[in-house]
Amino acid sequence: MSCAVGVTRKPWSLPFVAEAEEVASLRRLMRLHLGLWGLHEVIDDAQLCLSELVSNVIAHVGVGTPATLAVSISGTRLRIEVHDPDTRALPTLVDAEANSEAGRGMALIDAITDRWGVQLNADKKVTWCELATGLPAVDGHCGGLRVTRAEALLSVYGNERVLLPRPARSGGLSVAVAEEAAIDMIADVLHWLWAHGCDADEALDRAQTHFEAEVGLTGE
Repeated sequence: MSCAVGVTRKPWSLPFVAEAEEVASLRRLMRLHLGLWGLHEVIDDAQLCLSELVSNVIAHVGVGTPATLAVSISGTRLRIEVHDPDTRALPTLVDAEANSEAGRGMALIDAITDRWGVQLNADKKVTWCELATGLPAVDGHCGGLRVTRAEALLSVYGNERVLLPRPARSGGLSVAVAEEAAIDMIADVLHWLWAHGCDADEALDRAQTHFEAEVGLTGE
């Protein structure tokens, strides 16, 4: 599993024109952003949802409709929204036949998402859906609770390093800096064990045993 360290997942949005030619570009942009967010496992489903939501606007509101794509993290879910100006053409979930092209879009979204809905405002309609990400928290890491806790500690160690360039402190740590911070952190723990009369080698062996057992159980 590969995730960015200290990743910040800020909401983003993009105006577009509802045309078939725009779908491929929007899908590429979605893949790029989710890759940077470390959410590789949901990219395919997110691209499918995006395609269906945009196609719904094209089919039921009209080609050339000005619309907006908005992507954010809602709780620990990935939220995808498509905004359009028509508050009358509401997407509905229909029981379409298996070989029918019409009416399958929202059925697909209903099948692969945790939830979806439509929000009506005075000047626009927002059709949205949410996908589970497996994140333990909004700014969390996809490696589980232990990785999330370690990441919080590494951010402290990394930002206190004397040789860490000042501009890097405004964002997340790079993997290289985080690795050096992890070594510092382990060394400090060994110093603490030694100062309290504990056997550092035994502690390392026990920690290694726990790590190997847990990785083996989770398959990570």
